[in-house]
Amino acid sequence: MKIKKISMIGFKSFMEKLAISFPMGISGIVGPNGCVKSNIVDAIRWAMGEQSAKQLRGRQMEDVIFNGAGDAKALGMAEVSIILENGNGLFPADFADIHEITVTRRLYRSGESEYLLNNVPCRLKDIQEIFMDTGLGSRPYSIIGQGRISSIVEQRPEETRTMIEEAAGITKYKKKMEESRRKLELTRRNLERVEDIMGEIQRQMRSLKRQASKARRFKTISEEIQRLELVLNAHLYQELKLDSTNRSKAADDLLQEEVRQSTELSSRQAKLETMNLELAEKDEEISELRAVYLRSQEKVNKKETHLETMAGEKRMQREMEARLVAEKDDLH
Repeated sequence: MKIKKISMIGFKSFMEKLAISFPMGISGIVGPNGCVKSNIVDAIRWAMGEQSAKQLRGRQMEDVIFNGAGDAKALGMAEVSIILENGNGLFPADFADIHEITVTRRLYRSGESEYLLNNVPCRLKDIQEIFMDTGLGSRPYSIIGQGRISSIVEQRPEETRTMIEEAAGITKYKKKMEESRRKLELTRRNLERVEDIMGEIQRQMRSLKRQASKARRFKTISEEIQRLELVLNAHLYQELKLDSTNRSKAADDLLQEEVRQSTELSSRQAKLETMNLELAEKDEEISELRAVYLRSQEKVNKKETHLETMAGEKRMQREMEARLVAEKDDLH
């Protein structure tokens, strides 16, 4: 596995896009102090999955994004891509049939990051598995920076062992073994939990058996109750049906009676209208007779008045006649 090309944009001091090719043989990048040679190594380490900002000579991971310089404004994203050649056939089995792999890492100021394999989003674990047991990676013996030789010489035996295992190509299998151990431990804990659950389930089963027996008795009694309810409802249905028949017959009788009563009422109303007409005629005749009576009474009153007047005159004539007779007698 060989690095063929690296391209970066927005990473540390690389504001504009920069591509560096690594031809066959040994490539060297030379320059005075402060010409950002180490930033290229940091870019390679970062793209391979480095998670420590300290190893990249920063305080936090967002420090790898170009922060502006002079008139240049700060960028919002850093991106590094590494093109790897499958020269010695060390690509993983999933990529064994292709000649090149492009590993890309992006980081935004918001803290979001992306990993891509051949421009397809992937996980950090997928990238780490590609470099496992190849001698490449974020912290293997293949990347030795300033002061790294002294740290290798002075490192602890455990770290030396890790480096030797990486060179021997057993890191992948060791990691798989550790994953298998974790899975076995998890399985053991799960089995213990299953045993606890089984014990609890057995206790619950005994309780459920008693409940099931009660449930069967309850079902038998419920079925008997249901049968008796059906019989009772059947009797009630027959009674209701008979009552409904009687009520229907009574309703028919009442309907016929209503028709008869309505007919009789219509007849009586007709008679009543006739009698009202006759009464109106009688009232009119009474009114006429009353008028005749009033006129006759007025005539009688006039006659009585006239008779009283004539009776008075008659009395006066008698008195005058008596007085004249008395005078006559006096004269005689």
